[in-house]
Amino acid sequence: MCGIMVVVNTQADTTIITSLGPDVPGAAAAFLTALADFPDPPADVHLATASNHLTLTAQCGLSGTNTAALEDRLREAMTPFGHEVSVAPSYAVALIGADITAEDISAVQETVKGETFRMRRIALDSLFAVELTVALEDAAAARRELRQVAVERGIDISLESLGNRGKRLVCFDCDSTLIEGEVIEMLAAHAGKEAEVAAVTERAMRGELDFEESLRERVAVLEGLDASIIDEVARDIELTPGAKEAIGTLHRLGHRTAVVSGGFIQVLEGLATDLQLDYVRANTLEIRDGKLTGKVIGQVVDRQAKEDFLREFAADSGIGMESTVAVGDGANDIAMVTAAGLGVAFDAKPALRETADACITPRRLDAVLPMLGIADD
Repeated sequence: MCGIMVVVNTQADTTIITSLGPDVPGAAAAFLTALADFPDPPADVHLATASNHLTLTAQCGLSGTNTAALEDRLREAMTPFGHEVSVAPSYAVALIGADITAEDISAVQETVKGETFRMRRIALDSLFAVELTVALEDAAAARRELRQVAVERGIDISLESLGNRGKRLVCFDCDSTLIEGEVIEMLAAHAGKEAEVAAVTERAMRGELDFEESLRERVAVLEGLDASIIDEVARDIELTPGAKEAIGTLHRLGHRTAVVSGGFIQVLEGLATDLQLDYVRANTLEIRDGKLTGKVIGQVVDRQAKEDFLREFAADSGIGMESTVAVGDGANDIAMVTAAGLGVAFDAKPALRETADACITPRRLDAVLPMLGIADD
């Protein structure tokens, strides 16, 4: 039986206690009883289960002396469950790729230079994933070094605090992330306007236009088209491989999901309903007398708006920003991805890859699951 690990992570006036391991009967009760016996009650307690593993997190305000006493109390209470106790911040390192070798694992262990408490394989269709639970004193330095290891080994690597393993809000970009292709280009293709839209896109890529300017110019090309084209494009949308599995698994485990898109709500609302997304935001095409006017109405969903919506969704869900996950592919996602607790660049442009916490190279969206310690079974 795998052991459960208890980590006491002291941060300024706050101690974060994380218990991680298999969902063993009595383990949660023993953990909570040990906390209840202590004079400083926890300010916040979270429980989460995923793939037969249990994560318990408690946040307490403790002095250094009380931290040591609590560590002793937890070690005594949890010994019957085969726990290991360590006074150090605890992190999960996920390795994802077509194949994960012993050499890959050794390279990661040598890089993080922290004690590895546990290693497990996470089930993932068509890919391999391995998660290491490690104790780290300098996570920022480890993340920088792991980025280089990922490049050298040809795999994807993520690093996140186990203190964030609870209820999550996972927010996806839409075009070329949740779905294959770009909605504006699909609309243009149906209308025979590909060349005009491509010309505007090329100007934007050269830096001659910002996102809002390029959006408005591309939408202007669609003026006069019959609004029925929206339904035609909606029927042709293809989900990115693994998207349905990822969102279904997240929902089954009680997490919240969202999509924020620089595309158009009229095209995406049916998809959002089918996937049972908790939140969806996108631009709105103006329609008059059954025709597209070539304009968008309301707020344009640009780079800053995406971050703002992520924060809005988190507040509405009662989830701290440190427990949010944002997944995108382009420069328009940078603010959202950098604001999230875990920012993921999905088959992304270089600008986003350089700023994200982690990258997913294969075009399988369920590869985000092992980064959260979740199997897609």
